Amino acid sequence: MKDMKEALGTNTNVLPVKKRSLWSEIWKNRVSYLFISPFYILFLIFGLFPILFSLYLAFHSWTGLGEMKFVGLAQFKYLLTEPDFWHSVGNTFAIWFISTIPMLFFALVIAFLLNLPLLKFRGIYRTLFFVTNVTSIVAVAIIFQSIFNNNYGLVNYFLSLFGVDPVKWLDNSVLVKFVLASMVVWRFTGYNAIIYLAGLQSIPQTLYEAATIDGANRRQTFFHITIPLLRPVILFTVIMTTIGSMQLFTEPQVLLGDSGGVGGAGMTLSLYMYNQAFIQSQFGYASAVSWALFIIIGLFSLINWKFVQRF
Repeated sequence: MKDMKEALGTNTNVLPVKKRSLWSEIWKNRVSYLFISPFYILFLIFGLFPILFSLYLAFHSWTGLGEMKFVGLAQFKYLLTEPDFWHSVGNTFAIWFISTIPMLFFALVIAFLLNLPLLKFRGIYRTLFFVTNVTSIVAVAIIFQSIFNNNYGLVNYFLSLFGVDPVKWLDNSVLVKFVLASMVVWRFTGYNAIIYLAGLQSIPQTLYEAATIDGANRRQTFFHITIPLLRPVILFTVIMTTIGSMQLFTEPQVLLGDSGGVGGAGMTLSLYMYNQAFIQSQFGYASAVSWALFIIIGLFSLINWKFVQRF
């Protein structure tokens, strides 16, 4: 019994020793921690604090001035019955569907072309395809506004050469979604193509050589070697594209204005949240919308992950 007490007494002294040694290590390397501290300070101020404050704000009614009023789940209940919110959800999903499928398809085709061993000036092509991703979104929106202008747009000019009347691209609730989707496709196709290219180059060539010796053709090697080994990369691009499309804001805001165009056809979730916060001054409700957007992105990303895993 005495030995057990002594053993327990010995064990109880272990934690303080470890605790003291941890703080002594931090103090000993205080200069290194001082150099990396700006990142954590900035993250706490501009990252973690806004996230926690928005969660707190979602349970309060606040116009940006005066005192906050605690309303509990009232704003989330109102959100579920608000037609404009669900209208923006539908627009966001429609633009995502129209843009994602062709974008990832074109990106995969471009990646295969860039991966061809006989292709010359490969580095130049990679740079050119990636430039679209680093171009200013505002500049891109202005250019696409001139391309799809209702009266003097470049597309309508080419249509007039074939005797087709001008199309009201920005005044049609369906066509405006295709215009926004074309902006997303133009901007992110090259970015995803570079990611696919990196995935293709990581596949060992010995697998293709062995498959060729066994008599496999290109279609068989594509579906039985390339796609299975490229699945993690495809999953990554699908999830990242989903997250980006769900947060689409600058394109519709610059192209169509704060109202989202005629009938709110281009009103996305992010633009709807912006309107509630900075136009209507309903910061509490806008915070509730932001957390609803977070939940939608999480659930939809999980669905995409499960769907891609099946193939």
